[in-house]
Amino acid sequence: MKISLFILFIFFNIFRTSAQDSKQFAVVFYNAENLFDWKNDSLTNDDEFTPEGERHWTYSRFRKKIQNTSKVLLAAGQWSAPSIIGLCEVENRFVLDQLLTNTALTSIPYKAIHKESPDPRGIDVTLLYNPADFYPLGYNYYPLINKDGLVQKTREILYVSGILGGTDTLHIFVNHWPSRYGGLMETRNSRKLAAETLKTEALKILESNPFAKIVIVGDFNDQPNDESLHYFGAQNLEGEPVNNLFYNLSSSWMSHDSGTLKYQSQWFVFDQIVVSGALLHSKEGLVTGPENASIVKLSFLLEDDERYGGQKPFRTYNGFHYSGGFGDHLPVRLVITAN
Repeated sequence: MKISLFILFIFFNIFRTSAQDSKQFAVVFYNAENLFDWKNDSLTNDDEFTPEGERHWTYSRFRKKIQNTSKVLLAAGQWSAPSIIGLCEVENRFVLDQLLTNTALTSIPYKAIHKESPDPRGIDVTLLYNPADFYPLGYNYYPLINKDGLVQKTREILYVSGILGGTDTLHIFVNHWPSRYGGLMETRNSRKLAAETLKTEALKILESNPFAKIVIVGDFNDQPNDESLHYFGAQNLEGEPVNNLFYNLSSSWMSHDSGTLKYQSQWFVFDQIVVSGALLHSKEGLVTGPENASIVKLSFLLEDDERYGGQKPFRTYNGFHYSGGFGDHLPVRLVITAN
């Protein structure tokens, strides 16, 4: 009996040590929906979001917007604040600085990686990270260059590499692909160009290291089963993952009454998480699984949809009517374990 108790004691301590040695980190992506300041920038098409513009965007509305955004980001981490946050539809560095210093986010020492994009409206993609969890090694912005060698006036793709949890290297791509505004068929080649750009840069990493652990997040303005995502090479996870292939962990989110944004009565999954196979079955360092990828359906981000039924995202504006909500997209989250 004493021997059995001793063995149980040993196993308990091994399990406890193992649990203590493992730590979880949340990677969150959020389309912040028009996170503009209230000032007129003569170099971009932001007149709509000024006090004199169509939306009567004022300082007080901006303050409400950054407070709401900070609430979303902190809550999206679930049990603790996210270690890494990808954002899109951010106007400029001033907006980021206000978000990080004049909201509840000031309690976390987040740093920002940001660059002005060629987008005519001036909206950018950016990465926030907690330096206590993530140590960046380098970053780059990749523009979309068309067949004539010209830079397309849209958001660039942000790439960041770094050490997560002092354990292992993580490669991250943050995307905001060209929208469907102007027509689905008329704009699909622009998203295919984005897919081609992402594919080129992601494959360079895998050619250098087939075991590279890569996370790709973003608003793709297409669904997991659309042509652009297939062209990139994002597959459904079926069977044992292969290290140097990409798997779309968002494919299972598609259903009649679920998604990351809603248009009329239909939900869409535009905000997605794609990972390299090496991150799914690693035996050491960083690892995750499809069960760790999810849409963040916080109750305060939703409101009743009186016209089409069910619920819909609680937006900042409904049309041109100011509602004071959060945004038209729901965040997505991936939890990664560091062993």
